[in-house]
Amino acid sequence: MKMTFYGQFVAGEDQEAIKPLLRRNQAFGVGAVLDYSVEEDLGDGRMEAQEPQSCSRTSAAEKEMGGTEKREKRYQAHQGFGGHHGGITGAHTYFYADEAKCDQHMETFLRCIDASSECSDDGFSAIKLTALARPQFLVRFSEVLVKWRRFFYHMAAEQGQAGQVVLETKLELEKLQEALANFGIASKAESQQWFTGNNLGTSSTVDLLDWNSLFDSRTKLSRPLLIPNRKTGQLEPLLSHFSEEEELQMKRVLQRMDILAKRAMEKGVRLMVDAEQSYFQPAISHLTVETQRRFNKSQPIIYNTYQCYLKEAYNNVTGDMELSRREGWHFGTKLVRGAYMEQERERAAQMGYEDPINPTYEKTNEMYHRCLDYVLEEIKHSRKASMMVASHNEDTVKFTLHRMMELGIHPSDKKVCFGQLLGMCDQITFPLGQAGFPVYKYVPYGPVNEVLPYLSRRAQENRGFMQRANRERDLLWKEVKRRLLTGNLFSH
Repeated sequence: MKMTFYGQFVAGEDQEAIKPLLRRNQAFGVGAVLDYSVEEDLGDGRMEAQEPQSCSRTSAAEKEMGGTEKREKRYQAHQGFGGHHGGITGAHTYFYADEAKCDQHMETFLRCIDASSECSDDGFSAIKLTALARPQFLVRFSEVLVKWRRFFYHMAAEQGQAGQVVLETKLELEKLQEALANFGIASKAESQQWFTGNNLGTSSTVDLLDWNSLFDSRTKLSRPLLIPNRKTGQLEPLLSHFSEEEELQMKRVLQRMDILAKRAMEKGVRLMVDAEQSYFQPAISHLTVETQRRFNKSQPIIYNTYQCYLKEAYNNVTGDMELSRREGWHFGTKLVRGAYMEQERERAAQMGYEDPINPTYEKTNEMYHRCLDYVLEEIKHSRKASMMVASHNEDTVKFTLHRMMELGIHPSDKKVCFGQLLGMCDQITFPLGQAGFPVYKYVPYGPVNEVLPYLSRRAQENRGFMQRANRERDLLWKEVKRRLLTGNLFSH
């Protein structure tokens, strides 16, 4: 394994073993995003024993409300829930056993931050939120966030603003207060207090970011926040299935992120929060943004990841960017295409909800370039945005370099960096490093036996992998021929 697959995609067994590779890469101007890739392989029946813990258990509060059937299909438990098996590629997975296990994962990430600090001056360390929180909690919290956002769009449609660009959708405050009163959600006096209490009374309109800030304060009320169910017309509690235990879980995951962010700040390491499946992602993004608000005040320590194969990617990027502008913190982002496409589509088809993924690869490319362009424009106009273009697509890299030149963004600004996986696309990574662009390899490491589940997914990943291997072979052969013809076979 070490001579073949493991040696290709994994840097070594521990933080000492990986140092020669990191130093060699650094000599060519290539940094590292360290990713301790150990995961639990819960095959042979152990997965079934664990999975009820993480995904099938129904909370007491949920039972009171009549169980999971009232939940939206996308956020209900499912045999493939949590994506721990069944066609996942490109990422490793953590299984929830208990809170102590989450603390163990946090300790692992702390060691990874330390290793990153020892190996370079400006490295990244990758973390996964499903390792730090109960997946069922993340799914439930995602559902609540999505419902709250959808209620905003419902009221926007009532005010004749359906289909508008997210940040241009503004609800008239007077009409909004009338609607809340008519729904029986809040009297005019109550809703007046909501808005003035959140410094929103200075404007006659409310946009999505104002609405989201209301969510944070309203959920702290003991009285349940009611929103209308569009299908039944009945008012339903938004937080019907948030028990005290889940409130505690929210606090615990934020505490763990806080500990990791503080260590990263101390060690001069940036923290990359990986994206995961779409039914986790609203909660993951929300918790990441909460951490960014606290730690990205003077520089981007925390980076959020946006998956451009999602139909809502542009709205997510623009919304979070606008929030960072208003509050004055640094926006740090990694843009990826996405790693869970087949599993997302299969789950949506089986459970009967809308496929969250763009219909074609071309549409995903368009989305990637649209998001990329938006962040590049922000970097040009403001010093408070930084981005990693995490892509194996040569056209995307060329597009980025071209736009950077047009916008006058210099590599030495270190506002735009590039990222590829270890063992893949060296013909992109190393020329960028040699040309002075900040570029990083995503560097998995860990003991051979414990990294096997990660490697098995890497083996399945990207049907185009062999094409890329052929491309690298053609480039190498072309270079060999050039050197033979010029008589410089062994020169650099």
